Amino acid sequence: MLDDTIVTAYLDRISAQRPARADLESLRNLQMRHLLSVPFENLGYHLGEEIHMDERVVDKVVKERRGGGCYEVNPALSFLLEALGYEVSLLPGRVWIKGELTAPLCHLALKVRTADGSTRLVDVGFGRNSLYPLALDTDEVQEDPHGRFQVVAADDGGIDVRLNDTPQYRVYDIPCRISDFGPTLWWYRTARDSPFLQNLFCSMPTENGRITLKEDQLTRIVGTERESRQLSGEEEIREAYDKWFGIRLERLPVKASQGNTVPMSFD
Repeated sequence: MLDDTIVTAYLDRISAQRPARADLESLRNLQMRHLLSVPFENLGYHLGEEIHMDERVVDKVVKERRGGGCYEVNPALSFLLEALGYEVSLLPGRVWIKGELTAPLCHLALKVRTADGSTRLVDVGFGRNSLYPLALDTDEVQEDPHGRFQVVAADDGGIDVRLNDTPQYRVYDIPCRISDFGPTLWWYRTARDSPFLQNLFCSMPTENGRITLKEDQLTRIVGTERESRQLSGEEEIREAYDKWFGIRLERLPVKASQGNTVPMSFD
C-alpha cells in the first residue's frame, strides 16, 4: 500500500485533488487527470530500462515523470486507487488487430468498485482509451469525449470493448495476479514481431486533441485539424519530449533491434 506522502505526490503529478471518498465522480476525475498527465509510451523498451509492474512503477510515473504501457500505468494507477479506498482487481485482456485477437494476457486493464456501489472498467494504458471509466453492467452505447464506446459480452466469456462500432480489445473477469503477466512481458521484450520493439512512440490526449511523437515524427491533433512534421535532429526531438510530455531525457531512445533483450522485473 502506498504511504500518504507518495499518494500526495501522485495526485500532484496528475493535478488531481484528493477525493473525500472513493466514489464514482472522483474515479472519473482521476482517470481523466491520469490520461491528460501521464503519457502512453514505450521509451523504456528502447532505452534498455528495467520494466517494473509492482509498486516500483510508481516511482517512474511520479518521481521520473514518465509514463508507460498498459503493464506499467494501469498497475501504477491501481496502487493509487487502492490507497484512496477503491476496490481494484486486474483484468487480463487480448487486443483486436486486423480482425483477430492476440494471445491472452497481452493487455492489462482494471476493474474498480467504488464506495457507492458502481463497478467500472478503468484503463489508462491502451492509446485509444475512453476519457472516463466505462460501466460494465450495460451493453448500451456510452458517449465519451473520445468516442462512442460499448462494453459487450463475447461468446468465450470475455468482454469486448468497442469504439465507434470497432472492437478494440477483450478482457476477462477472472482472478489474476500481476506476476501472471511476466511471460507475456518477456515476449514483448524479446520477440521479433513484438509491437513494442517494432515501434517507438510517446502519445497523450490533450483537452482538445492528441499529441504523438513516433520516432522523429510529431503529430498534433487539435479539434478536427491534424498537423504532422518530421523533427530535425536530436536536440529538437529532446525538446519535443520535454515540451509536450514533460519528459526530460539524458539520452534519446534508439529503436531497439529485433530480438534485443533488456532487463525486466515482474515481482
